[in-house]
Amino acid sequence: MLSFDDARLRRPDGDALAMQVTAGAAALRETPEGDGRMVNVSLHGEILDTFEEQSGFLRVQTRRDRYVGWADAEALSAPVRKTTQKVSALRTYCHSEPHLKSAPYFLLSFGAEVVAEGEDGDWMRCARAGYVHKRHLVPLDEFESDPVLLAERLIGTPYLWGGRESLGLDCSGLTQGAYASAGLILPRDSDMQFAWAGEAIADWRKAGALRRGDLVFWEGHVGIMADDVHLIHANAWHMAVAKEPLEEAIVRIAKIYVEPIGAKRVDVARELGRVPEWRAP
Repeated sequence: MLSFDDARLRRPDGDALAMQVTAGAAALRETPEGDGRMVNVSLHGEILDTFEEQSGFLRVQTRRDRYVGWADAEALSAPVRKTTQKVSALRTYCHSEPHLKSAPYFLLSFGAEVVAEGEDGDWMRCARAGYVHKRHLVPLDEFESDPVLLAERLIGTPYLWGGRESLGLDCSGLTQGAYASAGLILPRDSDMQFAWAGEAIADWRKAGALRRGDLVFWEGHVGIMADDVHLIHANAWHMAVAKEPLEEAIVRIAKIYVEPIGAKRVDVARELGRVPEWRAP
């Protein structure tokens, strides 16, 4: 059984300084090196608790999903400021001026949060970011009614180990993002989602047992059902987010890897407003 003593979740020793992602996104790496393996991504506006520093990298733990890694110190700033809106488009640019021809600073992906300071026509002036088009922003409390809607919009997005933004994501980054769009934060990795998210579906291999939004798991992999037949998953076979019949995916993955280990159903309406076990302090 997973626990908070897992190295991915275990809080580093020492006092923490809260900082905020002020780059477009901040990669979390296994080691304090620019070419260290990426294990997660924190989006603009997210809060990280920071600890020791090595070679320009900070040891961090995310407030969002408790994940631990090393982040480039230049991507973070203090003090933390309260965010006011989030990005609803798959991706959008932060501009230097309230004009589409002005120089872009960086790209923001869906779910990134900004600190809005004022409006200028169709543009929102955002602290530490520049100008973002208002039609690409929504209030923080506005959510999708269906988590699969975001997964469907992301079909064709390149596969990227550790990724969870619209430029690239992995399997659990996709499912985490899908449910976050509906207001529910799942654990970061697929084994954590299998252990802590939703309820097991009995006899899930029977025809008609699965429904839209259900999660199907393998050891080290997860996908989300678009309906009772089709799976959407970021996978290394297509090297992209793809939609395909679940049974085809099962047969192909079994030939080169393993059989699936189960399926879970996440009741968003029931879970909203509750602090899940894995996020409890």
